[in-house]
Amino acid sequence: MARLTIRLDDVDYDRLVAEAEAAGKPTAAYVRDELKRLGGADPSGFHSRFDELHSTVIQVLAILATDVGRRAPDVLARGMEDTRRLLRERGLIDPDDDPQTGDGPER
Repeated sequence: MARLTIRLDDVDYDRLVAEAEAAGKPTAAYVRDELKRLGGADPSGFHSRFDELHSTVIQVLAILATDVGRRAPDVLARGMEDTRRLLRERGLIDPDDDPQTGDGPER
């Protein structure tokens, strides 16, 4: 088995030890389990809860966009423009692949 050495602030180490003790595990076993869980190896853990939250947010936003689009299409259009701009600025969409600019591949 490979070994890894990391340095932690005393406060972080004390918290880690306390969490391991609360879980009834040796610190090293606790750290291994947490690394597996955060790496997606725990299907009912962090990642699945995050995916569920992400899905719920998307559903809520879709409902909101539908309602705003019916009531004020111009407000929805401005909001979508702002959204695309923010996503481009953060590198989350490539301007060349943005279907709204007409520059990207056809979909």
